[in-house]
Amino acid sequence: MTPSLILACVWLVVANLAAMLPSRDNYWRRAYGLIALGLPLLGYVIYQNGPWIGLLVLGAAMSVLRWPVIYLVRWLRRRLGGGA
Repeated sequence: MTPSLILACVWLVVANLAAMLPSRDNYWRRAYGLIALGLPLLGYVIYQNGPWIGLLVLGAAMSVLRWPVIYLVRWLRRRLGGGA
């Protein structure tokens, strides 16, 4: 297992542990931190393991951080004029 995949697994465990702790701001501060750490890590995974493994890691990260992704899609729909 490459170092990038080990770091990605650690990131996933930390993200799940962070989701279990109570929060006053609905976890957004933690989500921003996880996104800031996860994007360079995703690039590292793609660099070391290729795009297919990178897509798997991206899917795993999106399943953990699904609400930021949902809000991003809603914002993009409003911005592009496709949503009601």
